Amino acid sequence: MNAILVTGAHGQLGRRVVALAAERGRGAEVFAYSSADLDITEPDAVAAAVSAGATVINCAAYTAVDAAETDEARAMAVNANGPRNLARACGRVGARLIHVSTDYVFDGTANEPYEVDAKTAPQSAYGRTKLAGELAVREELPEAVVVRTAWVYDNTGKNFVTTMRRLEGERETLSVVNDQIGSPTFALDLASGLLEIEADPTVVGRTLHYTNAGQASWFDLARAVFTHIGADAERVQPCSSAEYVVPAPRPAYSVLSPAAWVDAGLTPARPWSDALTAALTQSR
Repeated sequence: MNAILVTGAHGQLGRRVVALAAERGRGAEVFAYSSADLDITEPDAVAAAVSAGATVINCAAYTAVDAAETDEARAMAVNANGPRNLARACGRVGARLIHVSTDYVFDGTANEPYEVDAKTAPQSAYGRTKLAGELAVREELPEAVVVRTAWVYDNTGKNFVTTMRRLEGERETLSVVNDQIGSPTFALDLASGLLEIEADPTVVGRTLHYTNAGQASWFDLARAVFTHIGADAERVQPCSSAEYVVPAPRPAYSVLSPAAWVDAGLTPARPWSDALTAALTQSR
């Protein structure tokens, strides 16, 4: 079997991809590169790392959404130039590329799930740089697979779900926005979806959407976390985005349609509530 090269391997998604790939075996050698191991903004380093026949799963990204508003050049380097380097290197040696993107490429004004060919109109620096990355990948390697996702969390590290668990023990009540709608996505499920693509050589040249099924507000998700851990969900109070001011605008509606994923013959994702239950009952 050919090698699997995972960039951003120390992030919450990258860690899951590496662990799941090793667990599933199939004889493929897994190379896990953190940003310290491989700076994807360096073309020569990328070219040296990518081997013929390998599949590169790009989980590396600048994800500090608010910081990107004043650091767009760095975000562009990582989110656009880096994927271009990976796509170019893959094209030169005949490697596959699976590139992870985001719901932030859309403007968030829709009232029904975004299809993969919906008009892109990012409203933040982060979204602009991620869209630039998609376009760079398509330009350099048309057969690459771009997978957009949203609201990714895990049961370890720093993310919304772990933050809610921590705050439950620190505050009597907390306010969470109830006017931003999306699909919470367990990093383990997303990792499984990416590896399903890796295992299927017929999935090429596509843009796909992967999130856990269904939709919720951040307020809904916070209350679900409290309920799952046996806390009083009434302690979570709703507030509006206008009351919770942050530097970067957030999409009001981030639900991504799974139609293209299903059409590609890939396994539909389980409901977000089921995935959350699994995440909160796992030991790691």
